[in-house]
Amino acid sequence: MPAALKIRRARARDASVLIAFNRAMALETERKDLWPRVIGAGVRGLLRRPDAGFYSVAELDGRVIGALMITKEWSDWRNGDFWWIQSVYVDPEHRRRGVYRRMYAYVGKLAARDRAVVGFRLYVEHNNRRAQSTYSAAGMERTHYLVYEHLKPGVRFFTPVGAASSRRRRKARTKR
Repeated sequence: MPAALKIRRARARDASVLIAFNRAMALETERKDLWPRVIGAGVRGLLRRPDAGFYSVAELDGRVIGALMITKEWSDWRNGDFWWIQSVYVDPEHRRRGVYRRMYAYVGKLAARDRAVVGFRLYVEHNNRRAQSTYSAAGMERTHYLVYEHLKPGVRFFTPVGAASSRRRRKARTKR
């Protein structure tokens, strides 16, 4: 990757590219079409709440080509914060060129200066072997934890890709 790559904290003006990256990542990795108004409000909300977390972006020749989000989780066991790495995305034409490695090093330097940070965590799709390889190469280790979630009733934020065509096929089969 050229030395001209600049890693910095995202600002409000980066919201549109962060929204686009989040939508592209969800589509690519989970086949979810994120609803623009929900992800837009979420991105802008975090940009306004630095106490909750922040985005870092990779910029090349004035164009944002990669991003990751950090959110904070208090660990009572360690008396400090884990920084969760989330919403990682690198533009496809710039992948496998060290962009993520440089972003990870950047947030590592920020964490080293912050006594409250005790480490990093992230979750990755079970079948996303390429991302798992990238995270291992950066020095992260797989843990024994599994992630569970429970969304409140009514929380909606995406349309499954191909869901409408799957429903039509099911209806057609039941009519036969």
